[in-house]
Amino acid sequence: MDIVIIVEGKKDKARLSRVLSPEVPIYCTYGSLNSERIEKLRRAAGDRQVYLFTDNDASGRKIRAILCDVFPDAVQIYTRKGYKGVEGTPEEYLIRQLEKAGLEEYIVHPDYVPDGERPRLPAPGGLAAVAGFRAGK
Repeated sequence: MDIVIIVEGKKDKARLSRVLSPEVPIYCTYGSLNSERIEKLRRAAGDRQVYLFTDNDASGRKIRAILCDVFPDAVQIYTRKGYKGVEGTPEEYLIRQLEKAGLEEYIVHPDYVPDGERPRLPAPGGLAAVAGFRAGK
């Protein structure tokens, strides 16, 4: 894989993993950066193209600024201010941002229920009715 994505936390990683190919490595800063963690990220990224996807809050901007110094050629991916970080960003919006960053080939379009909606229940009679079975036969 010739790319890596760096996010803040494991919930961000889990959220992005839902819409990215499993081969795309996603690394976490775990909300803070020290010289040891920076060096681990640098080694993990190697010569690959780095994409930074941090939250649009004070902490995320601070982490992004530090990582921009470490990875000056990194591609920046942003979430919208109204969302609660990467982990709270709707999948449709994540996909659009990944497409804008040129990562179309790595996107997995999940079969999912849009955020905030509940799955629809089968027709009266349950799953058997949907499948064409009748009770008692």
